[in-house]
Amino acid sequence: MSQSLESSTGTSEPVVVIKNYTVPADEAEHFVDVYRENARIMSAQPGFVRSRLHRPLADGPDVRFVHIAEWSSGTDLDRAVVNAEWRASLQRMFDDPGLHITSEPASYRVVVELRPSGGAIETVEDLRRHLQWAIELEHATIPPYLCALYSLDPGRNAEAVQVVGSVLAEEMLHLALAANLLNAVGGEPRLDIPELLPPYPHPLPHGDRSLQVQLVPFGPEALELFSRIEQPAPVGAPPEANEYETIGQFYAAIEAGIRRLCDELGEDAVFTGDPARQVGEFHLRGGGGAVIPVHDLKSALAALTEITEQGEGAARTDVWDGDRDVFHPERDEVAHYYRFQELKHGRRYQTGDTPQSGPTGEPIVVDFDAVMPMRPNPRTTDHPEGSEIRVAQERFNVTYCLLLQQLEEAFNGEPARLGATVGTMYQVKAQAQALMATPLEDGTATAGPTFEYVPPSRRT
Repeated sequence: MSQSLESSTGTSEPVVVIKNYTVPADEAEHFVDVYRENARIMSAQPGFVRSRLHRPLADGPDVRFVHIAEWSSGTDLDRAVVNAEWRASLQRMFDDPGLHITSEPASYRVVVELRPSGGAIETVEDLRRHLQWAIELEHATIPPYLCALYSLDPGRNAEAVQVVGSVLAEEMLHLALAANLLNAVGGEPRLDIPELLPPYPHPLPHGDRSLQVQLVPFGPEALELFSRIEQPAPVGAPPEANEYETIGQFYAAIEAGIRRLCDELGEDAVFTGDPARQVGEFHLRGGGGAVIPVHDLKSALAALTEITEQGEGAARTDVWDGDRDVFHPERDEVAHYYRFQELKHGRRYQTGDTPQSGPTGEPIVVDFDAVMPMRPNPRTTDHPEGSEIRVAQERFNVTYCLLLQQLEEAFNGEPARLGATVGTMYQVKAQAQALMATPLEDGTATAGPTFEYVPPSRRT
């Protein structure tokens, strides 16, 4: 379907915008700079998935760039194209006296799509790419869990704070384990990148697009979302390296890829990373498990097991994750999915309970009214420039991106930098809670953190 961007797409299906930009060769570099600023504003629109600007391998007198942008739906694109800030940015690009642009925009839907059979991980480079996706996946759970945690009144929802806080701490552990795995195979973990903070709502990175990750306060909607994220893979479900239905299937594909490459190439050819880049200690209060340095097949499998067992259970037919409950050492710990089921049903799992039985143990007190009413999926553009809320949200975004920068440095040869992240995490908490305590201008809800990417050059 070809459609002018000045008219409605008329569809709720995912759409792709393909636009040709032609500029004189001597204006090409300037065009890329101007495009990048426009793309930054575009990427802040709800429903944006990703965009790429393609340049010919060889330039002629004129350079014909091809812009390709993916959107969750035509409806989202229709809303985005009337956004005043984005339209103004586009107009500035075409009015720039240093650019002489011609363009041909159109939007499309996919009618044929081909993929490699099974999406198997067949090379070490495939493995590195998927382990970077694992980092992006583990991070994708952190902003929504933070919003739910910091929206809770700890005095009236102490047990819910413990449960959500324990899952959050273990997701940070999984992030470190994924970084160790990538470092072990000669990769370079990347966290301080825009891809880690796409606009909300958005799917899990490279996962099932029907699951849309949202920023919402604690409540039934959040618990449904978290249960969907942590959903255990069905017994017998195949590994899925891309567009996976469950996180467990994605990690099963990584495990299969590691085993295959070790069989074909030998462990020494797979685990080529510098051992000094491994993180050996990273424990956050309230979470179980431990960081595992990775240097061979055995330690890689142990790291993958730590991630999957904490998420979906020690076996796909069990609710327990193999650890002891951090807050109640006399109890076994249930996996993430089942912790959220405990909050949903208001009752703990006990010995003899199964995924089919649900929790039948002692009650858990959950007060759904003792929650800050944060507006879902907040954006800085919801508020005027210079307003109190927008300034606070922008300050939070700078702090959060600093945390990503510190984590990237720690995972790329400076493990001692992890100590610096503790103070930054407390800043993130204080700023998020302050936002959630700030009423919106219309009094209908409170503000919240927006988790928008801020380039290093703008972190002042």
